Amino acid sequence: MQSQGKLYIVGIGPGAIEEMTIKARDALLESDVVVGNKSYIDLVKRLLDGKEVIESSMGKEVERARKALLLSKDNIVSIVSGGDAHVYGMAGIVFEIAENMDEYFEIEVLSGVSSVSASSSRIGAPLNNDFAVVSLSDLLTPWEMIEENLSAVSSSNFCIALYNPKSQRRNENFTKAIEIIKRYRDDDTPVGVVKDCSREGEEFFVTTLGEVLEFDDRVDMHTTVIIGNRESRIWNNWIITPRGYHRKYRI
Repeated sequence: MQSQGKLYIVGIGPGAIEEMTIKARDALLESDVVVGNKSYIDLVKRLLDGKEVIESSMGKEVERARKALLLSKDNIVSIVSGGDAHVYGMAGIVFEIAENMDEYFEIEVLSGVSSVSASSSRIGAPLNNDFAVVSLSDLLTPWEMIEENLSAVSSSNFCIALYNPKSQRRNENFTKAIEIIKRYRDDDTPVGVVKDCSREGEEFFVTTLGEVLEFDDRVDMHTTVIIGNRESRIWNNWIITPRGYHRKYRI
């Protein structure tokens, strides 16, 4: 039987409501029920007056996804995800659970402004050419696989963005990742560190691969670290990664 409701999987962007897409905001305003991690619900709370709000904590993603799917049979529901919902977000687990339930659901994924995109904008144009994003969280991905991925992208000419670089429980992963990358990249490779992007307390700075571990105590789960490729350079505390125009045109 066809669902009478709908489920929006909403990427709410990096933090500030002003950096959400219009379509994401409209979905929240249209919804009867909004489901999400409390920290993400708090970021969009002023859009949720008069709605049923279901909050839960980190590690309850499966429970949230199943609840949102069941509610969407008879309601307009949004399940919120930080950044972009299908970049390390809730879209994947929602579809996996829907697949396992083997029922019809009306689902629409609303892409958001990813953390990597918002963070990159704070430090110039570091991702102006091919890049890869690697999460350092080993809660769901074995560290051996993360190491393999880091080695692969570091040995190429990809710019690299690191998500979830460090937490209280995983306080060595960032150091280990930088040590892997340094096997393939020079110490003067530009590095941008962006913390709490578009949220209260936002800070960002530019350094180099050889010096970034001096700022290890300023890196946490709310930080995105962006490492340039072999052509990236620092200018006026911005990172520029050439697209290649200099090889074809006089600029």
